[in-house]
This record gives sequence, structure tokens and C-alpha cells, in this order.
Amino acid sequence: MAAENPTSSDSSGSNGSSDSSPTWGIELTPEHPPDRIADLAALAETEGFDVAFSSSHYFNRDPFVTLSRMAERTDSIALGPGVVNPFQDHPVTLAARMATVDEISEGRGVYGIGAGDRSALSNLGFEHDRPLRRVLEAFSVARDLWAGETVTHDGTFTAQDASLNLEPTEIPVYVGAQGPHMLRMSAKHADGVLVNASHPRDLEWAADQLEIGLADRPDDRGPFEALAFSSVSVADEEAAAREAARPPVAFIAGGAAPPVIERHGLDEAAVETVGRHLEAGSLSAAFEAVTPEMIDAFAVAGTPETVADRFEAILEFVDGVVVGSPLGPDLEVAVEQAARALEQAQV
Repeated sequence: MAAENPTSSDSSGSNGSSDSSPTWGIELTPEHPPDRIADLAALAETEGFDVAFSSSHYFNRDPFVTLSRMAERTDSIALGPGVVNPFQDHPVTLAARMATVDEISEGRGVYGIGAGDRSALSNLGFEHDRPLRRVLEAFSVARDLWAGETVTHDGTFTAQDASLNLEPTEIPVYVGAQGPHMLRMSAKHADGVLVNASHPRDLEWAADQLEIGLADRPDDRGPFEALAFSSVSVADEEAAAREAARPPVAFIAGGAAPPVIERHGLDEAAVETVGRHLEAGSLSAAFEAVTPEMIDAFAVAGTPETVADRFEAILEFVDGVVVGSPLGPDLEVAVEQAARALEQAQV
């Protein structure tokens, strides 16, 4: 896998403009032991997924350790963190860990990097200062290090004569983004973007922001791929799928910006209630406070047929879909059903 062809879809732009097949991605959350996540990655590869991300949250298992197990169990699927942030780990250290994953997977690495969750970083005592600049500097320095350069950097972080004792490599960079400025930056500088959205309305808006960034993209940067990084829950019973979507939807709703809430016509008081419960650490109450309208706005949840219809609508605006947490009430079944839904969405 090369940086100019980040995934197997050979995508050339955003907004679903490519004539090639959409990229299929999956997010595997290491809230389970690495061996189980590796089994799920192997299943995803068998089911035709192009890339598997191991999500990164300080309260779960380490994503890079998990990725090493995923690499052992797979042969062709691209692998990477989805996504790390350059606040709780130094960008040079992240670059070394990512290069190691690329090495052990024989060139299948994909670097998912973003600004991180403000509340989670606050729990660890990290300031969320100048996130766009920090992300851009972090992956720019990583690219230089992967190319075998010795780097001295003085910006949002510092590095003095840093280099990696690894063979030079090229690793595609995908930026996790949701706000307008991060979306535009990713389109200008990165190889791809992971748009944190599940609804076509949000992805249509994001596509407009990406077009602004692409207008300033250097000609020598290569193709750019936009992927919807969507919260997905699929099951035979729609009620079971929607119930499993409550936890991720609560966290998404609790951190949603006012324009997003307004875009979906959500009850502001109901959203605030979810946020208050989360801030108080009352997770069960927060999940219970999630409304059906929030699930509709912030997740792709339902039967395989329902999910396929939503995927088809999403693919009007992006080059592919990353099937994100929670996947569904039964993980193995959900991987298979999500693959069928993606197939159906392309018919």
C-alpha cells in the first residue's frame, strides 16, 4: 500500500465522485482483548473490508498492541489507529509506533490521527490547545521521520534531532475531522479524512468544506479520499440494533456543536440532559436519555436493509464508509451483516 493509493478503492476525490468501488472500513474497539479484536479483523478481511482501524481511548486496551495482533491474523487488509491524538502521546513517539505497525504488517499501515476528545484529554490533565495546528504539525513531522529524515521542530511541540531507527516508508495519513477548519485542512494536506458523521445531511455539509480545502491542495499531493466514519449498529431486529446504539450516540450528542443540533432539529434541552449526565459520570442515565431522534441523527442503526439504505445515501457524498462502534449487539454477526449492507448499497 502506498500513500498515493491509501486503500484498495483507488479513489481520486471526495463527494463520491470516483467511479471505482467505495472503500469499506471498520472500526474495532479494543474494549475486548486483543486476540478477539484480531479475530474480528480476520473476519472483516474475509468479508471484503479494505481497512480496519483500532480505536484509541485511554480507558481501553492499547491500539498499537492490538494492531500488532491484527497484523498477525490478517494478510491484506490495511491497518491503523482510528484515531490517535498528538496531545497525550508525543508526535515523534506516535510516528515510531505507527512505523512499527507498518513494518510488521509489511506495508499495510494507515495513520489515523485527530485532535482527540476534549473531555477525555481534560481527565488526563492535557490542554487541548491549538488542535488544528498540532495535528497538522504532528503528521507533517511524522512524514519526514518516515522518509528517514532527522527532524528538529519547534511549534506546538518540540523535537530536537529526532530520527527513527527504522527503514524509510510511506504511510497514508487520514485525519479524523468534524469541524469546518479540520475538514478543510485535511483536504489540503492529508491523504484522506475520516468524517465523524453518520447522517447524509452532515456529510453533505462536510463535502462542501472538503471542496474548499481541495481547491488549495498542491498538485503534487496526490489523490484524496473522504470516508464517513459512522456509528453503525446492525442486527436482525431493529429495536435491538437501536438499543445497542445508545452509548455511542450519547457521547456524540453530548459533544455535538450547536449548528449540528440545529441542523437535525433536535430538542436542545434533551441534548443538554444527556450532556449533564455524562459530565456527572452517570452513564446509564445518559444512555437512557438518548431520544429516537438522536439515534436517527448520530447513528446508522437498524436491520441490514435499513442500514443498506442509509449507506447508499451516505455514499452520495463520500468515497467510502468506515463501520464504526458499536457495530451491533453481536459483533461477529454485525461484521457480516455490515458487509452485506455495504454490498447492497452499491447495487
